[in-house]
Amino acid sequence: MKQRSFFNYVIISLKGMAMGAADVVPGVSGGTIAFISGIYEELLTSISSINLNALKLLKDKGLRAVWRAINGNFLFALVLGIFTSILSLAKLISYLLENQATLVWSFFFGLVLASILFVGKQITKWNIITVLLLVMGALSAFYITTLEPLVSENSSPLFIFLAGALAICAMILPGISGAFILVLLGAYKPVLDAIQNKDFKVLIFLAAGAVIGLLSFSKILKWLFNNYKNFTLAVLTGFILGSLNKIWPWKETLTWRVNSHGIEVPFNEQSISPFSFNGDAQLSSAIILAILGFAVIILLEKVANMSSKN
Repeated sequence: MKQRSFFNYVIISLKGMAMGAADVVPGVSGGTIAFISGIYEELLTSISSINLNALKLLKDKGLRAVWRAINGNFLFALVLGIFTSILSLAKLISYLLENQATLVWSFFFGLVLASILFVGKQITKWNIITVLLLVMGALSAFYITTLEPLVSENSSPLFIFLAGALAICAMILPGISGAFILVLLGAYKPVLDAIQNKDFKVLIFLAAGAVIGLLSFSKILKWLFNNYKNFTLAVLTGFILGSLNKIWPWKETLTWRVNSHGIEVPFNEQSISPFSFNGDAQLSSAIILAILGFAVIILLEKVANMSSKN
């Protein structure tokens, strides 16, 4: 476990808050924020260290040894920031998405656009394989964003377990939103209903799937970073590039759904030109907010560099 000052942990919590805010927005991944803020690999390493060896260490040397082994201070500060953000900002972001969707998407579009440059900059060696992997990643993510969401009432334990596992994997994968994966699988409504109705049976299976998925997938990603870092970065850069289609500010609604509050909201959308947008495109304001989102990434990069030096 790294030796850090209290200020360092405050910075980590702020990064966690940024991740939590991103996860509230469908189509934006907290994993993207983790990557551009310089904590992605440490997060993967910390999560993957929660294993059978940690249980053995708990038995042999106690809780303090396990806490150090899993980088507990880092995880606690990060999770604290994530939950603080979700609890404090979720309603605000949801309100803005309902009332100022174009401007919110513009801000996140600029943010994610800048993150492509940031992640791509980490690739130290370019060759034909790297380029092909980037293109494949971009096409895969773009295709996922164009899939028509399923509508399902399926809340069987196995289905919810698998949905939780897949959604959490997407959540830590830069460029793909966990909430969007739930929508694609048709699990979004059953999960929302379970939260609203306090159906703990469904929520327990969802949480179990998320834990298993997180622990398993983090090990795979860590192995890929250790052995094929440039290739992995190329795929992740492609994922983020392809995901821009999902957060393009100007959309045409193809189908609608009724949310948990009984309100009709867009369900399946496609990207269109701002000049073909039905309504006020708010083009000037959208461009300004996209530039602001771009600038936020530059700021996060500088903060990440400052904290890594301390």
